[in-house]
Amino acid sequence: MELKFTKMHGLGNDYIYINCFDTVIESPETLAITLSDRHFGIGGDGIVLIMPSSIADAKMRMFNLDGSEGKMCGNAIRCVAKYLYDNTIVAKEELTIETLSGVKTLSLYIENGLVEKVKVDMGKAELIPEKIPVLLEGESIIASPITVGTENYEITCVSMGNPHCVVFCHDVDNVKLSEIGPLFEHNALFPDRINTEFIEVVERNRLKMRVWERGSGETLACGTGACASAVAAVLNGHCEKNSDIDVELLGGVLTIHYTDDTVFMTGSCTKVFEGTINI
Repeated sequence: MELKFTKMHGLGNDYIYINCFDTVIESPETLAITLSDRHFGIGGDGIVLIMPSSIADAKMRMFNLDGSEGKMCGNAIRCVAKYLYDNTIVAKEELTIETLSGVKTLSLYIENGLVEKVKVDMGKAELIPEKIPVLLEGESIIASPITVGTENYEITCVSMGNPHCVVFCHDVDNVKLSEIGPLFEHNALFPDRINTEFIEVVERNRLKMRVWERGSGETLACGTGACASAVAAVLNGHCEKNSDIDVELLGGVLTIHYTDDTVFMTGSCTKVFEGTINI
């Protein structure tokens, strides 16, 4: 069959977006593996299905390039909002999108009739270990010492719909992420695997981040990871709560605002091209 798609990215975190309002996708896990291949497919960090919802303006399902389904993706949800507005599917500047981690509210910034930037209410940061999940004891995991491989680390764990493990370091550019990332992802402490962020504190309320995403490896950006990193930075005394925190990723900058009630994420969303592929 012929399948129409739109390639979009949020700070280089690129996905293949498929309008499923009128199309039913069978075996999206297999399709994600096939289409995401950068040599034999379209190329991307995964696929995103944009679907009707009975409780929100639309529903989003995201599958990583290894076929596993993610509960939430901060960069992808901004692009879904852009797709819905730019294609006049939802003609509102504040809309809701259903995800596996709940319904999220998004505010759109419009320029010349198109969405340029989106602010997402990501919901409350989860710090309780069993709800992240991480197999460590305590009310929260903040600067907790663990050993991964042969190295010792201090980790702070946060769930933003997806589980995250944040590690602060002095020189993030020289972290051997391709070696360390898989050791964290598949560590027995994390029963659902883990997304791991390595963070360098540039200055007060400014962080530099690299991320190893479960199922995808190192990516240019991770929205939920930037949120988790900002939360961890506040909990470890590096940043201030109730203020804007800029997180520098390989693909650009996300602005995170952490409060007692929720975490707001603001960033760009970009359409690359549209196409049709035979599957």
